[in-house]
Amino acid sequence: MAKVVETTLRGPEAYGLARRVLEEMEGAGVWPTPLNFELWLHYLGDPDGPLGREIKRVLAAGEPFTEAVSDMLAAEYLPRGRLSEEIRDAGRVLDRELTSVATAIAKAHKSQAEYGQVLAGASADMEGAAAPEDLKVVVDGLTTATRKVQKQNQDLEKRLDASTREVARLREHLEQVRRDAMTDALTNLANRKAFDEHLEACVEVAHRDGRELTLAVLDIDHFKRFNDTWGHQTGDQVLRYVASVLGRMARTPRLAARYGGEEFAVIFPAEDAAGVEDALESVRNEIASRSLRRRSTDDELGAVTISAGYARLAKGETAACLLGRADEALYESKRNGRNRVTSAESMRKAAA
Repeated sequence: MAKVVETTLRGPEAYGLARRVLEEMEGAGVWPTPLNFELWLHYLGDPDGPLGREIKRVLAAGEPFTEAVSDMLAAEYLPRGRLSEEIRDAGRVLDRELTSVATAIAKAHKSQAEYGQVLAGASADMEGAAAPEDLKVVVDGLTTATRKVQKQNQDLEKRLDASTREVARLREHLEQVRRDAMTDALTNLANRKAFDEHLEACVEVAHRDGRELTLAVLDIDHFKRFNDTWGHQTGDQVLRYVASVLGRMARTPRLAARYGGEEFAVIFPAEDAAGVEDALESVRNEIASRSLRRRSTDDELGAVTISAGYARLAKGETAACLLGRADEALYESKRNGRNRVTSAESMRKAAA
């Protein structure tokens, strides 16, 4: 569902869908709050999906579309709602484990205090023991108390060990949730949020350490025409193919992201201009050299090409300015016939 709507909202059909959403909401008497609008975008974008079927059921039953209903649907069916629920679940598990450990520690403290009292009493009793029988009673009492405190210490160790494993599992789960929240569902590249955060961090490190940083922006040529001819599902196939090529090229510390629609971005930390140019030309050549086929019918789709532009971080430059210059270089590639790579620095030299 999310993939279908994401693709639609990045294409020319988006405006028509948005207008239809408002009309349908008005006809159903649903207030156009931001959350309701998002729900109905997904509903009309994929009416046969799980959310679409549930909204149809609510409408058919004549149930009022209240805020409570909206919140329930968002928590159940929207990606961010499921993410919030994952985080809440993790919080509940962590709270349970912390409570359990705190209880076990309090019990152990109480046991240790009681054991200390037993030792103090035994010391006094041993001083006053006049016969071997009296001494035996004291030793037996110490033995019993020692075994009890040993058992409680073992129980505490087991509880701490179990909690350590549970917290480790929880940490791993939350890390996976974090990765999912930073990953584009269609291409499995980093998403826009992950890209924005990583670019800001890379700019900060580059300025602090005096390192090179290059940002490239890439766009699939004539993608709208391709979508109109072959449909969105085939368009998704092309997006995934281009993303796979970028993903192979952008190994750590590089980062490839789906910037939006048919546009991608790659961050190149600490690389010289020649290395960046070679990497981008390699991607461009590989994509252009392959003739794609439609999976469902095996129809030949022909070659797909990309245009790219890149810019190198200037002294004191912000991430937004760097992105703007890379975009300008991309548009220069488009103006000059597409299927090419343009450097923002070469554009500046040509204009000088």
